[in-house]
Order: sequence, then C-alpha cells, then structure tokens
Amino acid sequence: MSVVAGVLVTATVTPAVALAGVAANQSIGVFDGLPDYLEVDKLSEKSNIYATGSDGPQLLASFYVENRVEVPLDRIAQAAKDAAVSGEDPRFYDHGGVDLPGTLRAVAQTYVLGNDVQGGSSITQQYVKNVLVEKAVRNISDDAERAAAIDEATRTSPERKLREMKLAIGLEKQYTKDQILQGYLNIAFFGGTTYGLETAANYYYATSAADLSIAQAASLIAIVNNPAVLRIDQPDNPDNGAANGYARNKDRRDYIIGKMLEEGKISQEDHDAAVATPIEPRITQPSTGCSTAGNAGFFCDYVTNVLKNNEIFGADEDTRWTNFRRGGLDVYTTLDVGLQDAAVAAVDAQVPQTWNFDVGAVSVSVEVGSGRVLAMTQNKKYSQDPDVLTTDPSYSAVNYSTDRANGGSSGIQPGSTYKLFTLVEWLKEGHSINESVDGTRKSTWGTFTDSCVSGGTDTSNETSAKNDEGGTGEVGTPVSFTKTSLNTGFVGMARELDLCGIRDTAVDMGVKQGSGEELEHNPSSVLGTNYVSPLSMAGAFATIASGGTTCDPVAIDRITDSAGADQPVPPANCRQSIDRNVAATAAVALQATFTGGGTAVASRTGDGVPLIGKTGTTDDAKATWMTGASTRVATAVGVFNVKGDANLRLGRYSFDSGSAATARHRIWPVVMRAADATYGGTAFPEADGSLQVVPKVDIPDVVGLSSADAEAKLEAAGFGVVQGGTEASDAAVGTVTRADPSGSAPRGTAITVFTSSGNQKTVPNVTGQDLEAAKNAFGAAGFTKITLACAEDPKAPDAGQVTGQEPAGGSPVAPDATLKVTITAKKCP
Repeated sequence: MSVVAGVLVTATVTPAVALAGVAANQSIGVFDGLPDYLEVDKLSEKSNIYATGSDGPQLLASFYVENRVEVPLDRIAQAAKDAAVSGEDPRFYDHGGVDLPGTLRAVAQTYVLGNDVQGGSSITQQYVKNVLVEKAVRNISDDAERAAAIDEATRTSPERKLREMKLAIGLEKQYTKDQILQGYLNIAFFGGTTYGLETAANYYYATSAADLSIAQAASLIAIVNNPAVLRIDQPDNPDNGAANGYARNKDRRDYIIGKMLEEGKISQEDHDAAVATPIEPRITQPSTGCSTAGNAGFFCDYVTNVLKNNEIFGADEDTRWTNFRRGGLDVYTTLDVGLQDAAVAAVDAQVPQTWNFDVGAVSVSVEVGSGRVLAMTQNKKYSQDPDVLTTDPSYSAVNYSTDRANGGSSGIQPGSTYKLFTLVEWLKEGHSINESVDGTRKSTWGTFTDSCVSGGTDTSNETSAKNDEGGTGEVGTPVSFTKTSLNTGFVGMARELDLCGIRDTAVDMGVKQGSGEELEHNPSSVLGTNYVSPLSMAGAFATIASGGTTCDPVAIDRITDSAGADQPVPPANCRQSIDRNVAATAAVALQATFTGGGTAVASRTGDGVPLIGKTGTTDDAKATWMTGASTRVATAVGVFNVKGDANLRLGRYSFDSGSAATARHRIWPVVMRAADATYGGTAFPEADGSLQVVPKVDIPDVVGLSSADAEAKLEAAGFGVVQGGTEASDAAVGTVTRADPSGSAPRGTAITVFTSSGNQKTVPNVTGQDLEAAKNAFGAAGFTKITLACAEDPKAPDAGQVTGQEPAGGSPVAPDATLKVTITAKKCP
C-alpha cells in the first residue's frame, strides 16, 4: 500500500491515538515506526498414527493441541469462501489490507463515542491477529510471556489496532488475496479445540470443507465471529441450543446468507432455501489419543513413547511431544493389522481380563532381520483415565510388552527362556553342543567364573538350582538340556563359562532390565531371574533366527509432514551381535524343544514352517512363557501373575479355556500360524560342524590324590566328576584309587572317581621267579595262605619257575586271601 494509504489509515485512527496520549501530529510518525513484516509460520495441525492394513494405512489415533487439518483453497467450497468474504469483509478484494470505511466506523463507535467494541477488522487484519496468537502459543514456552504475547495480539487498544493495520498492509505485499483467504480459513478458531474450516466441517457437520452447503458454510463462518457464544455443539445451551434451533448462530448465519445475496454470490432462491434450512449439527468427535486405537491401544502407546523418547524428534521430551501434536505428521507404523487381530483373538480366547487374582497375558511379535514390531497385545483394555483405572481392573495403563521407559513395567522374569544366553555363550566360548556336562543336582555348586566382579570369581554359592518335580538331573549335552529345560544342566554349563560373558551376550542380543538397570549376572540369573521385557526377548530369539543379527525394536516405518515430505525416523541399528555359525548351531538345540519329549511340543504349529523355541517357567509358576521364531517372525507369549504373589501359583488355577499354566501353549501356535500364513518361513541354516564335534583331550592322572583335589583337577581340565564310591585298597583311606574312563575322552565327559577305603593288600608280582623267591615275596607282603600247582618239565630251571599266579600281581586283596601259584619244575615237590 502506498504512503498515501498509510496516511489515510493514520488519519482514521488519529482520534484514538490522541486519546491514548499521542499527539495528532505525531501519529504519522508512530505509524511509520511500526513493523510491517509478519512471517507466517506453518500452522499447528493434528498428527495421525496409522497401522499397516491389507488395504493400506489404517488410522489408529490422532493427536493435537489444535485440531486442524490445513487444506488448499481449491478444496474449500465456493459457498464457504463467499460466506467468509461477504460476512466478514465484503471489500476484501478491493482494499489493500485495511477496510477504511469499516475501520472508521469501528474507531468512531469504540474510541470516540465510547460504545461497545465494534468490529471492522478486515480478513487480512483478522488473519494477522490469529497469526500473532499462533506464534505466541507455539513459540513461547514461558507461561507468563506467552500470556502477555496473546494479550498484546488480542486486547482492544489503539496501539494494537495500529500495529495490526501496519502488519496487514505489509502482508498484502507478501501474499495474494487468495493466499490470505486460504490462510484465514485454515487458521480461524471455531470453538473448543477446533481450528480451521476443514476440521470444523468434520466436527460440526460430518463433512468436508469441499462439500459444505450454503447453510452449513454460513453457519460455520458465523461461529468465527464469537466462538464461545455461537458454537453449535452445546445442545443444552438455553440461548443457543437445540431447543431454540441454535438461535444465536442462526441469526448470524442468516445475516451472512443475506450478505451473500447482497453481494451477488447467490440467487434469491438459494438464499431463501438456505435461510429456511434448520441448523442440525452432526457432531463427530475427533479420534484423539490411544484410547481410540481399538485393540492396538498398547501399541499406540508404545509409539507415542518412541516419539517422546527418541532424540531424533527434538531436544527434550516436552519439545518432542509438542512438535508431534502440532506438526501435522502422518506416522506410518509397523503394526500388521491382520497379525494383531489374530494375536488379540488368541489372547482373549485363552486368558480373561480379570480373574481371582491380577492375571496378565502378553503376546508380542517382531519381524526377523528388521526389528519391526508386527503385533503387540495383552489381556487388558487400554486407558490412561485414572477414574477408569481405579474402578475397573479390566483396564490398564501399563504396557506389559515393553520396558518402563516406553510405557511398560519394570519387567517380568522370563524364566528358562533366558537359558538362550547360556547356550549362545557356551558356543561363543568354543564348546560343542554335544559335549557331556555334569547336570546332576548338587548340594553346593562351588565357585563360578565372573570377570565382572573383583577377583574374577563369584563365591556367593547362592544358587540352589532345582529341577521340576525334584529331579536329580543327569550327565547330558546342551542339546538335551535345552530340549528338556534341565535347570541343573544349565547351571553345570554356566560353571564352565564366564557369568559376565553370559550377561554380555544377553546385552548384545538386545536385552536389559525393564527398569533400565544393568542385568544381574549371579549364578541364579542363568535360570531367568532378571526382570526383562517380552519385546526384548522376542528380539533375542529373532537374533538367532536371523543368523546372529540383532535389531533394535522398530515401531515406525515412515513419517511424512503435512506437505507429504518424508521426515527422519528412528533407525533399527541392526548389527551382527553373534557369529552366524553360533546362531545356526544354537538353532539346532532350540529346534529340539519341539521334538518328542521336548518342552515346546505343545506349541507345535503343524503348518510345516520350521521353528525354534524355548519355554520358561519361573519359581512357583508365577510366570509361564513360550518364546520362539521362524526365520521370518519371532513371538514371545507370557501368562503371569501381575503382582507376583507367591500364594497365587498359576499351576493351581484353570481358566474357562483350560489350565492357566499351559495357556501359553494355546496362544503361541495360533499367533505363529497366522504369522506363518503371511510371512512364511524357511529351513534354518546348517549348524557349524566344529561346534558339534567333541574333541578328545587327555584325562589327568588323579590316582593318589584326595577326592577334592582330584575333582578340582578334573574340572579344571573340562571334565565333570561323578563320585563312584569307595573300594578296598592298600592306598591311604580317601585317596583316589582309580578313575573311569582314563586316558582321553571328550571334554565335558563325566569321570567316575573311586577312593580307597583301606583294608586291602597288594599282591606282589612273582611271575618268573623261582618258588623260594616267590614264597619270600608273599611272606614279606603279609600273605600266608598259598596253594601250589606244579607241572614237570625236563627243561625247567633247577629251582623251578613261577609261570602264573592268581590274583594277578598288583591286585588288591584281603590280607587273609589264598593265593594260587603255578610253577614248572624238573620234578614237582
């Protein structure tokens, strides 16, 4: 606008400026000194989270501070554009940002005559005011500063009016009229949390801005004039409600329709029909928050926590969450709707939402090799409403699948599924899956190697590992121990490993405490006493299935902004955490659980897709698990006592569907069959031959050692030790008399050790001696009972010669034993 226009504007408001204490001859200078440039930022828009459906993205939930969907002018009905211009600023396309006649009228009424505040602001001026408010709300974090900025943008004062005019004039130089009108219709406030015409059309009339009728368009534009008074979502309002046909809104609506006729935008017929149309809102509540995500509420909650926690989305949690709710983002997640529905149905069919105790159940599936979370469900309905949570135990705000940082608990004990990490560490340290290991139960397990502690040794002796039904255990192999989940077998394996190494292997495979603390690495931890998330355990089994590649869980495939441009997403950080040969060999043992006598037989899918898996049961069966994978999908299923009360053992209860302790086996195969049907699966790679062959090593000579020293020497050489009992010997009582086998054997072989009970003498070896010398030797050894057998031979020595003896020389016998000697002589005595 020209300087002349500026002078005209200044002249218009000079009386008001004078009242404000500014001399009239200074008003032009005041106006010239005001800023004339306004940067229009991107508007706040709602963001959406989508799942992956068979027919494309499926909306889970929307989030917003201001519920707004920005649309271009060509997606707004002409009736709405005409209603806005005719009702708010008929000379919009003629003036340069300020409607001088309207402004003069408003100034005279408000500031000169002192009447009620009058309108008169052009559409451009209203747009300026809304932009300033939006800037204050979006960019100022301090509450007091934000309130001051909003007050400055909205208060009734000549100073604010002058500033608004100057910025409106500047804005008209930056943008076309259509651009300003589009911005105005998208930024306008329509009451509550409804912003922009598109959202208003959706909310109030269940339609789009493009499909608004004349009556609907005028009704919505009417709200903009005074949203608190003219909104039409309060049917019980006595002044503007359903009983009086929303009278206040109708008055303003009909005024706007009349202005549309006056401006030649509609015909008399259209006018009459629109005025005769009753106001009948079709209020459509927007989807907001994860409570609207249906059976995917907990997954939705997990996604929101990823958005809050990941630094890729902002400097701190508040900034990240605000950016998301204002950013107009479309978040396309990894959730597979089909697999999610199958998992939900499986859990719902087997585990009730409430029971005699606080029962929990969870099923979570991830894609092998990518970390994409495909399904996540539990036996509760999702809510964050405190009133609901305190009154209805079928709801929960805690996501059982994840860790605390991502909306979950502090973790759940995984039981024997955690034995996976001892198996992997066993192979990493060069052992074979076919080595013999002493897995018999012991009253004391002695010391364990632990390089994480000072001195490198765990001397707590705190594990009292027991087997199911009090079994004594056996000497077996890692394959047999995995198949039957023998506790003492895995403790026996751990004794030959580094406890710190087992812990580090779990960490490398993506597992940590649900609380965020480091994993424990004491002997008992081998059996699954750490508290971890089911999601991380599914990821660990996916590591085996992928050939040793561990990926961070990924919930988001893609994010686009309101213009459709791709935005950064958290990476999977896939890395080779264990050697491929180790993974392939571990898979051999984990497949054995599905064979006859294995603990996972009840979870067979029967669809022909090869599987690995491991069961888990904690002390008192307070938590039961089935976790495993195909080469495409890994799934962890758990049924547990949420509060962990030892008096509420799962094995004591049955749901309508069957035993609580075996519900996992009625869920896991259903979920995996659905996964197999979609993703398939191939055979697992062949195991590394070097990790299956058992090399032989020399067995140390322990004869003459004490039992304790012999055991220590054999174990140090990699052998197990079994006490064979005592036997009569002339060796010192308690010393080792023999070991079986001796010589060499595969590492891990159990060596049976026998010790002396005393009370025996050793028979001298007299073969080849003459008879007299033999008698003297026997006498010196204390033997007095001797029988003689003789054969005559002319060629025999003159003194005769011993040709045989029983027992043989070196044999231990009782002191009063009768010894038999055979001799040859020229003439027998």
